[in-house]
Amino acid sequence: MAGHSKFKNIMHRKGAQDKKRSALFSKLSREITVAAKMGLPDPDMNARLRSAIIAARAQSMPNDNIQRAINKAAGGDSDNYEEVRYEGFGPGGVSLIIESLTDNRNRTATNVRTAVSKNGGNLGTAGSVSHSFDRMGLITYPAKAGDPDKVFEAALEAGAEDVTSSDDGHEIWTAQGDLHEVARALEPVLGEAEGAKLAWRPQTTVAVGEGDAATLFKLIDALDDDDDVQTVWANYDISDDVMERLG
Repeated sequence: MAGHSKFKNIMHRKGAQDKKRSALFSKLSREITVAAKMGLPDPDMNARLRSAIIAARAQSMPNDNIQRAINKAAGGDSDNYEEVRYEGFGPGGVSLIIESLTDNRNRTATNVRTAVSKNGGNLGTAGSVSHSFDRMGLITYPAKAGDPDKVFEAALEAGAEDVTSSDDGHEIWTAQGDLHEVARALEPVLGEAEGAKLAWRPQTTVAVGEGDAATLFKLIDALDDDDDVQTVWANYDISDDVMERLG
């Protein structure tokens, strides 16, 4: 995991998802269906749907699967999912924001609480940690999209607020309301993004040692295994040396 980007350190590890492609496709399909149901089934007229499709394509989800998820919403036979956010703390005092799409609040709350408590953490009340994060737009590009200078200039011109580049890729941060406008402005210069979504950016990070890091990753993996959990955000910062020892 050496050379991991700051964002991939802050968000959940992608490696666990790559081993569970079927489960990942299920989560992506759910987001597409919800986005299509909440607005028009046309990605050009529905920014959230467009973002969901971009994320699905970045994970090589077949176009047939994407269209099937859209049609499910248009057909009116889809389950009624609602967005529920959980907040709490993990090992080492790390703050957690857990975003879910669920058709059964009680089931999801029980599963999330169990996963957190069994892995050295505890859930808090709504707002207990989100006050230490900023709600922002996040656009991600692979490293091959361009060198840091090119990406920085394109992002600045498009109206972004911050850019972080590493060997793993580029993270372009925007104001919450500017996400889709900036994403569209970047496409002619950098191509289609890997992802474009609302994100939780921590105002400060917490350094985590090897012991707590191992438990923290078990917690995140347990949450990742839950079909209702869409994204886990956290404010941990783990050094390259510790990441290498953890493998």
